[in-house]
Amino acid sequence: MDITNIKEMNYEEVFSITITVDKPILIGQDDIVGRRQLIPIISGKVSGNNFNGKVLPGGIDSQIVRPDGKCELSARYAIRLDDGAAIYIENNGIRTVPDEYIEAVKSGEFVDPNAYYFRTIPTFETYSPKYKWMMNHIFVCCASRLPENVLLKFYKIS
Repeated sequence: MDITNIKEMNYEEVFSITITVDKPILIGQDDIVGRRQLIPIISGKVSGNNFNGKVLPGGIDSQIVRPDGKCELSARYAIRLDDGAAIYIENNGIRTVPDEYIEAVKSGEFVDPNAYYFRTIPTFETYSPKYKWMMNHIFVCCASRLPENVLLKFYKIS
């Protein structure tokens, strides 16, 4: 047995979500910690191969935007699929931007999604036997912040 022969990691896109968000609620800001804000999640659309539905209202994205422009985020929200299944998502990650965009990001301006790094690690909770497999796999998410919403693409790592 060759213990150095480890199976290669692969990934596949499972679904995407376009989330509609409300205006950020500013909690506090200074030059040392950064800006803490809460962003209400209003609605959204889930789409994928046999994986379609909507984002339920009531979610929140808690963010801290550091003085260097790095955003640490932790979002919690739920989706309901067209087959009736509900899935709770906890999505934690970071967004980093090049120096030339830091002031724009700190002021909440739109920045081209191709200009920055925005990745998250989602975990799932569901009571539907059909989707329990999601609770036993690692996923990564590529994200883009657009003026009115957030686009998330979810990839299963195998």
